[in-house]
Amino acid sequence: MPEKPPRQGTSAARAPRRVRADAQRNLKTLLEAALAVFATAGVDAPVRDIAEKAGVGIGTLYRHFPQRSDLIVAVFRNGVDCCADAAATLAQEYPSVEALSRWMQYYVDFIATKRGLAAALYSGNPAYDSLPAYFEQRLVPALQSLLDKAGAAGEIRRDVDPFDLLKAVAQLCNSAPGGDPEHTNRMVALLIDGLRYGAGKETRPGD
Repeated sequence: MPEKPPRQGTSAARAPRRVRADAQRNLKTLLEAALAVFATAGVDAPVRDIAEKAGVGIGTLYRHFPQRSDLIVAVFRNGVDCCADAAATLAQEYPSVEALSRWMQYYVDFIATKRGLAAALYSGNPAYDSLPAYFEQRLVPALQSLLDKAGAAGEIRRDVDPFDLLKAVAQLCNSAPGGDPEHTNRMVALLIDGLRYGAGKETRPGD
């Protein structure tokens, strides 16, 4: 007679779900640990340091990321995703211009953390060729949604190109003396104020 399958709610039935949840937590912890290590020690830091900081074995790290480039790509994409997803959250929680301003500061923080990845991202390694397109694909629509909301409310001008604004802020971050985040934040605040010039005019990019 065949053995009865375990009833729902038993430890045997829950095991696969628990394994998946543990694997997901390990992945999230690894990405956070890698970002922190890359920011302080660069992308050539020993992967053992990342595993130790994440509190997992080196084998767990290699199961998720067989090559160092796999880990670097995942860290970058995760940062882009978090930044993009923040736009919708901020739009729900704050008035239009405040949501835009807060998101821009979030983006500044993202650029600052990306400095730890710079050596790899601009190395010419083809493993990273897809990242600029991913950056644009995720962040341009996120920023556009915030600009549209603020423009529709008559709070800012409506002819702002989101990609131009992303590039401008990145350049501000890279030109800040000594990488001073406070200086960058002040300059970004001034940039947001400048978007108010011409507010209410019915113009769009390309008009």
